[in-house]
Amino acid sequence: MKSTNELLRNRVEKALIAAFGEEMAGTDPVLVPTTNPKFGDYQANLAMSLAKPLKQKPRDIAQKIIDNIDVSEFCEPPEIAGPGFINFTLKPSYLEQQLAAIEGDERLGIEPVSHPQRVVVDFSSPNIAKEMHVGHLRSTIIGDSIARVLEFWGHDVLRLNHVGDWGTQFGMLITYLREVSPDALTTANALDLGDLVAFYKKAKKRFDEDEEFREVSRQQVVKLQAGDREAIRAWELLCEQSRQEFQKIYNLLDIQLTERGESFYNPLLSKVVEDLETQGLLVEDQGAKCVFLEGFTNKEGEPQPLIVQKTNGGYNYATTDLAALRYRIEEDGCDRIIYVTDSGQSTHFAQFFQVARRAGWIPDNIEVVHIPFGLVLGEGGKKLKTREGDTIRLRDLLDEAVLRARAQLESIIQEEGRSETEEFIENVSRVVGIGAVKYADLSQNRSSSYIFSYDKMLSLQGNTAPYMLYAFVRIQGISRQGNIDFDNLSSDIQIQLKEETELALAKHILSLSEVLKEVEKELLPNRLCEYLYQLSKKFNQFYENCPVLQAEEPQRTSRLLLCDLAAKTLKLGLSLLGMQLIDRM
Repeated sequence: MKSTNELLRNRVEKALIAAFGEEMAGTDPVLVPTTNPKFGDYQANLAMSLAKPLKQKPRDIAQKIIDNIDVSEFCEPPEIAGPGFINFTLKPSYLEQQLAAIEGDERLGIEPVSHPQRVVVDFSSPNIAKEMHVGHLRSTIIGDSIARVLEFWGHDVLRLNHVGDWGTQFGMLITYLREVSPDALTTANALDLGDLVAFYKKAKKRFDEDEEFREVSRQQVVKLQAGDREAIRAWELLCEQSRQEFQKIYNLLDIQLTERGESFYNPLLSKVVEDLETQGLLVEDQGAKCVFLEGFTNKEGEPQPLIVQKTNGGYNYATTDLAALRYRIEEDGCDRIIYVTDSGQSTHFAQFFQVARRAGWIPDNIEVVHIPFGLVLGEGGKKLKTREGDTIRLRDLLDEAVLRARAQLESIIQEEGRSETEEFIENVSRVVGIGAVKYADLSQNRSSSYIFSYDKMLSLQGNTAPYMLYAFVRIQGISRQGNIDFDNLSSDIQIQLKEETELALAKHILSLSEVLKEVEKELLPNRLCEYLYQLSKKFNQFYENCPVLQAEEPQRTSRLLLCDLAAKTLKLGLSLLGMQLIDRM
C-alpha cells in the first residue's frame, strides 16, 4: 500500500508536468508534514525554489499546480498559504479507508522493498578475554535496532560481530596462564571470565615491565600465527570461555549475531599488502609499509601514513579491516556495509575507507558507511565509571536496571494492594528494566553523548520505555475490562473518525511507513522513538477524551478498532527497537 506521502508526491509531480512541461519530471515537491494542524496535514514548498528558473511569482506557480492537480479522492481542496506554500488536508473518509485496509495486516500495510539489498551491519565487537562493559552498550543496541529495521523492509541482513580474537594480547595471556593456571590452556571452563580478565590485567602489567616475559609472549604469538597445535588449542579455549559470557548478555538483550572475528581474515592479510603494493600505493617508511593519505596530516603538517604492515612484518587493525571490507564485498556480495562504533574511531574509518577506494575495492554501487555514536556519561557529565574509577561491566549495568524496575514495580503492587506471582514480577521487571536501558539509548540522537540516569529512564512520564509500555498495557486493560477479543471484533463496523483526537491518532498511525523509510535511509533509530512517543501521547489524549467501552454502537467498536491499531503499531515499532511487551504492569 502506497503511503500518503508517496501518493501526494506522485500527484504533485504530475501537476507540475501538466503545468510547466516534461522538464519538470523528477522535481522534488519538498513535501513535509505541517507543523501546525491548522495548516492541514502536508505542505508542498516547491513553488519558492521554482520562482527563479520559471521566472514567475511563487504564488502564481502554486496556483498553476493547484489548477492541474487532482487529489479529490483523499484530500480537501488544496490551499495556498504565505509566499506560496501548498497545504493539503486529508479527508476523514480517506483515513477511515486506509485504517480498514491495514487493520488485519501484521505489517500494517507496509510492503517490503521491491529491490532488497544484501547488507552487513557490523556491531557490538567485544574483545576476547575481556568483559563487555558500558562502552559496548551503544554499539550493541543501536546496531541491533538498525538491523531489525532493515530486516523489516526485506533486506538480507548479515549481523556481524567482529570480535577482537587475535593479536599480541593472546601471546602474553597464554604465556602468563602457563605459569599461574596451566589447566586453563587445556581444559574447558577451567576459569570463569572474571578470573580471565584479572589474569589478563596482570599479564599486561608483566608485558609492559618485564623484557624477558615480553619476548616469550612475542614468540608465543609467532607460534599461534604459525598454527602451532598447542597454541591454537589454548587460544580456542580462551575464545570459547569469553564467547559463553558474551552470549549471556546477548540472550538478556535478545540480540542475534554471527561471530566473525579478526582471526577469520588472517589468511587474507598478505594479499591486502600485495595488492596495494602492485598498485603502487604502498610506500616503505622507517621499515613499515604504508599508504600516505590525502587530507590527513601530522602535527608537522606532513601527509599522514596508514600503516598496513609493521616493521616486524606484523599486521594491525587497518590491515584486518581492509581485508574484512574486501571479503564483505567480493565474497558476501554486499550492497551496503554499515559499521556501528563510537565516534572516536571516525578517523580510522575515514582513513581505511579512503585506501580501499583508491585501491578500487569499493565499487560505485556499494555504500560503505560508518555510523558513529557518542559516549554514555555519568550524572556529572563524565565517562560512566564505578566508584573505584573502573569501567562499569555491561552485565552489572543491566542487572541494576532490572533490580530498580523490580523495586518500582513492588512499590506499585503494594500501593494498589495487589498480589502478584514471583514469575509475573520477574518477567515485568526484566522487560521494563532492559527496555528502559535500550529505549533511553535509542531515543537519543546517536551522534550525541547522553547522561545515563536510572531514575529518568524508568520514569512513567516523558519519552521513556515505561511510558510506551504503559500505553500498550492500557489498551490490553480495555480488552480485559470489557472482555474484548480484539482479533474478533465485528467485521460489519468500520472505523469512524469524528473527534479531533481520533483523527490525530489515525493520521499518526498511518505515518509509520514514512518514519521507517527515514530510519532505513538515515540509520537514526531516535526518529522511530520520537514517533512512538508521539503515538503514545496521541493515544492517551484520545483515551481521555473519547469513551471507549461506554460508547454506543457503532462508535464503540469503531474506537475499539482504533485502540487495536494503536496497540499493533506500538508493538511493531517497539519490536524494531528490540523491546519486548507486557500485557500488565
